[in-house]
Order: sequence, then C-alpha cells, then structure tokens
Amino acid sequence: MRKGMFSAAVMSVALLTTLTACGDDSADTGGKAQIGVILPDSKTSARWETADRKYLQQAFDAAGVEADIQNAQGDKNAFQTIADQMITKGVSVLVMTNLDSGTGKAVIQKAKSQGVTVIDYDRLTLGGGAQYYVSFDNVQVGSLLGAGVAQCLTERNAVRPVVAYLNGAPTDNNATLLETGYDSVLEPRFAAGEYLKGPDQAVPEWDNTKAGTIFEQMLTSRPDIAGVVAANDGLANAAIAVLKKQKLNGQVPVSGQDATVQGLQNVLAGDQCMTVYKAIRKEAEATANLAVALVRGQQGTTNGTVRDPEANADVPAVLLEPAAIYPSDVKDVVADGYVSREELCAGEFAKLCADNGI
Repeated sequence: MRKGMFSAAVMSVALLTTLTACGDDSADTGGKAQIGVILPDSKTSARWETADRKYLQQAFDAAGVEADIQNAQGDKNAFQTIADQMITKGVSVLVMTNLDSGTGKAVIQKAKSQGVTVIDYDRLTLGGGAQYYVSFDNVQVGSLLGAGVAQCLTERNAVRPVVAYLNGAPTDNNATLLETGYDSVLEPRFAAGEYLKGPDQAVPEWDNTKAGTIFEQMLTSRPDIAGVVAANDGLANAAIAVLKKQKLNGQVPVSGQDATVQGLQNVLAGDQCMTVYKAIRKEAEATANLAVALVRGQQGTTNGTVRDPEANADVPAVLLEPAAIYPSDVKDVVADGYVSREELCAGEFAKLCADNGI
C-alpha cells in the first residue's frame, strides 16, 4: 500500500489526541451521555455498523466520556426523533451523518439553538451550518476511482473505451465530490477522444437494488461499455452482478470504495478493478477526539476547511487521506485490522488470499 497516504491521517489524529489529553480526564459524566451520534443506515454500506459504531464507541470509552450512538436506518423521521431526544437529554455535542441535507439542516439548526455543537461526520450537510466536519478528502477518493479504472483499461490495452458512471445519491454532497474527483482524471481523456463518455447516472439513496436496475438499463443502451466508475463497493457489486449475467465480469473494469469484505473479495477475484480504503478507525478516532475536546470546553483542532456552496462558507474540517487498493494491496487492509482474514478468506477465497500474500 502507499504507506505515505496514512501519514496525514495519523498526524491529524495525533494532534487531536494531544488536544484531548490536555483536558480534564477526571470529568464526571454522571452516567449521562454528553455526546450524541446519529449514523445514517446499515443498508447502503455495512461500514456504519461494522466499523463506525465500533470504532467510535471504543474511542469514547477510552476517553471516559459517555456517548449515545444510534442508527436512523434510513428513516428521516427517525433521524429527527433521535436528534430531538438527544438534545432534550442534554448532549453538548452532536455528531451526525445526514440522510439528506434538508433533514440534516433542520436538526443542526435546532441543535445550535439549544447550544449544542454539531460535527458533520463523513458527509457535509449543505447549508446546514455545522461547526465542524470530519471526513476523508472525497475529491481525492474520486480521483483514485477514476485513476483506477484508467489503469485497468490501460492494462487491457483498451482502445477508445466507453466509460460509464454509476454515481451515489444526488442528495449526498459526497457523491458530488466523488464525481468531481473522477471527472478531473477522466474528462481530459474524453475531451481528447481517448475515451468515450458513456451513461452517467446517480443512484437514489445509494440503493444497491436500484443500482442493478440502472446499470442493466445502461448496458442495454450501450452494450459496448468497457469500464465503470462505481461510487462505492455496493454499487460496484450491483454492476458486477449484471456483468456476470452477460459473462462480462472481469472483462469490464469496475471501481469502488469502502474496502468492504465483498468489495475486497471482488478485487481478489478480478471482478472489481480496485477499491478505495478509508481507514474508518482513524476517522472515528479523529471525530471522537474532537468531540471530547469540545465537551471539555476546548476549541477543536482542524487541518483544513471544506467549502459549503449553499451557505457560501468554509467549514473547519479534519480531512484524512484515502488509499487505492489493488489485489496486491488487500493484505494491507487486513493488516490494518479493518477486515479479518477469516471472513475475507472464507471458502473459495482461501486460495486467492494465499496467492496475494494474505
């Protein structure tokens, strides 16, 4: 793996850890949650429950601060209800991953009116006014997705390939940032006539079932699709399932992100060109350390800003570095503790793991 890609993330977490250490570690929470966390769902990506919840809880426990972590399970009404309950119960910091900017904005405005500091976690709420944002550099994630498909097309000696986009939800600012990233890599190739731009569609709510239907329609309209930029591993797998029906899996490079077990298995099998690994543990730790510092009355430390185009404002941010994962890099994701060898290398994947040094 590109070892340097983790350095900025480690530095950011270290800075925030140092800041937290300066606070009053003896602060008594009195058993009442001082920090509320609202995760979005467990359907669009396994990460929210298998990684984010676990790492956030571990970080709060290590700091000795009570936190209430709940999942809205894709329900906007539930999201608002959970937020109302947390605010009523007296949390001083609210960490949230919005389901859409409209719902998120309403929650942020209510929280701020009650003196609660809000951290947008992983996904920026456009026009929301959260005081902080912690995420990966999603434009860079997108550029890695575009570069990944380009690299795999080059390896296949593709001539003027048709490249399709299977984008994330149109209501998610991350999806916009991702497309900005892969456009930066691929648009010059389209402009030069080196590649041909294929179908370009968003997938409502990041829904994998809808993604399969959309991609099937894409392939019907353009059976010459030669590469697919999919915005995450779930969408990538939906496209791969369609390609398998046409016996095109492995022939058409598909990119993804999140380094899910399924995504990594698809990479090892050659059905997925690459995935992008975002070290969720580092993101969760950075967020927890920032939230704990704020609870202790300190000003949060950030390493950059992100532009909120709707609010026409720069939001103080902690931005972490993603890493591109090809078959030879999968072992590094396992070594980092993000996925277990036992789960990844089960059954038919045992030999593929062994072949790739896992």
